[in-house]
Amino acid sequence: MSQRVVAWGQELREVHKRLREALGLARSAVQDGASGPTAVRDLQLYCIGFCAALTGHHRAEDATLFDVVLAAEPDLALVIADLKRDHSMLDQLLGELERGARSGADRDELLRHLDGIEAVMETHFRFEEKKLVGVLDEADRPEADKQKMLGPLA
Repeated sequence: MSQRVVAWGQELREVHKRLREALGLARSAVQDGASGPTAVRDLQLYCIGFCAALTGHHRAEDATLFDVVLAAEPDLALVIADLKRDHSMLDQLLGELERGARSGADRDELLRHLDGIEAVMETHFRFEEKKLVGVLDEADRPEADKQKMLGPLA
């Protein structure tokens, strides 16, 4: 008898919630940051930490989670291809943010990077949740831990 993955769809939503919160922390660090070396370190911590968390989430989806979805619903291949393209776009945007944070870009530039990331990320998350949560809730339980399936914030 196979176990059901009732929690995977909810886990995906929870990871997305944590990533939204991490983006909020990065934005606060930029908006509220003071000047000087401590502020630069804090900014790098929040921005680069957010970048690592979102990238880790997408790498886990690409390597593991999407295979579970496709095994359950092969007809979602085009949806998965679209989600992977979003991942690639977000990788580029995150790289720009990380370079800006490391090089000491000004507040307005960093906020523009965060705005772009947030716009793509929100559209991506909503689409992903709409298309995948039901499938994940019905799929057979894979032999994988949460972090392997959903990344470092799982």
